[in-house]
Amino acid sequence: MTVWSIIGAGVAGLAVASELVARGAKVQVFDPGGGPGPHGCSWWAGGMLAPWCEYENAEEPVLRLGQLAIDWWAKRTQVHRRGTLVVANPRDLPDLRRFARRTEGFSEVDTGEIVELEPYLHGFGKGLYFDAEAYLNPRQALLDLSHQLQDHGVELHHARAPTGLDNAIDCRGLHAREYLQDLRGVKGEMLVIRCPDVTLTRPIRLLHPRVPLYIVPRGDGVYMLGATMIESEDSSRITARSMLELLSAAYALNPAFGEAEVLEIGVDLRPAFPDNLPRIRRLGPTIYANGLYRHGYLLAPALAKGVADLALDNKHSEMVDEDRT
Repeated sequence: MTVWSIIGAGVAGLAVASELVARGAKVQVFDPGGGPGPHGCSWWAGGMLAPWCEYENAEEPVLRLGQLAIDWWAKRTQVHRRGTLVVANPRDLPDLRRFARRTEGFSEVDTGEIVELEPYLHGFGKGLYFDAEAYLNPRQALLDLSHQLQDHGVELHHARAPTGLDNAIDCRGLHAREYLQDLRGVKGEMLVIRCPDVTLTRPIRLLHPRVPLYIVPRGDGVYMLGATMIESEDSSRITARSMLELLSAAYALNPAFGEAEVLEIGVDLRPAFPDNLPRIRRLGPTIYANGLYRHGYLLAPALAKGVADLALDNKHSEMVDEDRT
């Protein structure tokens, strides 16, 4: 029986492995980091399954393919289906109107409806509620995928993949740039904070002219706060300006965030192609699945399905780069 070797145990690699196993394929995974952890870009994600919100500044496939993600993930980990609330300060209402024009799938909400959805939000007169969106805890999702794969007999090798593997699927993000020369890194910075004085029950997006903020609940007063998008490949540390703007935006949501504890600071480089859409390429004996950009958990299921279609049935999805195969 053919054994498929997945290289990389981030969200792309584990999603591809999960999809292949679900279709009856035999799989092994190689990752020198030993599986999910802070060494990987996927560890620092927000975990929002928000295709309608992301459509505001993304191409149409993000909206269409992203809608597959919620049910795909719900079969594998805990998914919270509580929608997304988008708000803006009064001076930034033109940004809210522009956001509304560029997306769909929302209802307009006023002050009373905002407070009914999230009692700890005050001072926002208008907002947009995307009731079909969801979110997950990305770290738990990675661990769940890893455990499920092992339960199905998949070996997760704490090692670099041997050279010359047959039936290899490379999901290493920027580490594959030697072979994917049009891949670039987009810097993201984020914080994990604890503020037990504020209870939010769904992802909140605060529109801001410079740094639109999202905040995602992790439970027990812990929140993921992010994220910047900087065309830079310096992942060494967060900038003072980014930290100031992220914390200032959180304070604008509720002043109690001014007393929050900063638990973690994360900096990563998201792998992206020029159009910010993922690609599947077959180069020689290896399939490359890459370029999830800021849509890792949202588009990983569609990427995984496309890889499985190509690997098992030689079926080319729209993500397959036909000119490179």
